[in-house]
Amino acid sequence: MLMPKKTKFRKQFKGKGGLKGITKGGSELAFGSYGLKAMSPERVTARQIESARRAITRFMKRQGKLWIRIFPDVPVTKKPAEVRMGKGKGAVDRWVARVKPGRIMFELEGVKPEIAAGCFARASAKLPVRTKVVERKAN
Repeated sequence: MLMPKKTKFRKQFKGKGGLKGITKGGSELAFGSYGLKAMSPERVTARQIESARRAITRFMKRQGKLWIRIFPDVPVTKKPAEVRMGKGKGAVDRWVARVKPGRIMFELEGVKPEIAAGCFARASAKLPVRTKVVERKAN
């Protein structure tokens, strides 16, 4: 699963407006001909990204190229079940990527449009965000 190799600090504050507004960058296709664009804000876990990646590669039978444009770099902590309040912050439980509306999450190249649509339909079922498929405009 995806996670940073090394971070400056093990635990992070949750923050206030991490998911407010639309995406600052990564809203255009950069590598492939087809993309899966997020239409709602959400935290996407490393497990969800990996699950979507597997669904895409299985459906396209590894014939095209896939790019993952999001990376889970935010640690989320959790205290164990039935532990009393206090005694510090819990251990890092999972890594998430903050995804804002307009962000391209996955890109595909070298597959037919109907294969790309099928791949992204299966991937979006694994993700907690509303999505839409975008296509590169012909010049």
